[in-house]
This record gives sequence, structure tokens and C-alpha cells, in this order.
Amino acid sequence: MSAGFTLVEMMVVLVIVGLVAAAAVLAMPEPGGGLRVEAETFAARAKAAQETALIESRATSLQVSPGGYAIARSRGGAWQEVGRFAWQDGTAPDLGAAGQARTVFDSTGSADPLEVTLRRGERRVRIEIGGDGEIKIQR
Repeated sequence: MSAGFTLVEMMVVLVIVGLVAAAAVLAMPEPGGGLRVEAETFAARAKAAQETALIESRATSLQVSPGGYAIARSRGGAWQEVGRFAWQDGTAPDLGAAGQARTVFDSTGSADPLEVTLRRGERRVRIEIGGDGEIKIQR
């Protein structure tokens, strides 16, 4: 007998290595996180703005633009920005002809209805803020 591997043994090893490599590539997250994660982050910050309006008994706004979104609070009749957040690279909101969108949470938690669709490539995720302040994420 000669020492070494047969062609069948080598092919079986190559198939196993290929399957493991394919599983590893498919399990890797997108650079910068997924679009769904970004939508969930946006929704969580919108919920925090709503809760702030309730706790402080003052209006809080959420302004959405192509570059990101900002949160502002009403103080003494003027809006004071308290946070600005940029979209991840490749993410763009569908904002219609106006190019921006805004909702205001009042001291009861109610809001002006707002719908924002985030897109990255062919993927889309829609975030809806209802008049009652309910925030939903839909694919």
C-alpha cells in the first residue's frame, strides 16, 4: 500500500470546506448593520421622544431628512434640538416631494401621523407613527 489520499477523499474534504465557507459567508452581518436594525433604532428613538414628551409635559418633534433625523423639544415657545442622527451609508428615506417629514408628539403622547420608508438597495422597511403615537415597523 502507498501512503496518501485518494481522489474521492480529497473531493469529500473540498465539499465539506466549501459548505463551511458558504455557511460562514451567509452568517456574516451586513457592514454597518442591517436595514431592519436601523429601522428599529429609529423607532426606538422615536419612542424615546414620545416618552420624553409625556414625562416633561412638553411637545417633542422628530424631523426626518435625507441625511438623517433630529429630535427637538419645545422650550419657551421655541424648538431646541437635543439630538441629531445620521443614516447609515447607503440608507435613504422616501420622503416624497417635500424632501423632509416631521411629526410632533404632544404632552399626551399623541402624534401627527408619519410614515417613513427606509431603503437600502432593493430592501425596504416602513416605519409608521400613528395619530395615537403607536409606532410600527413593517417590511
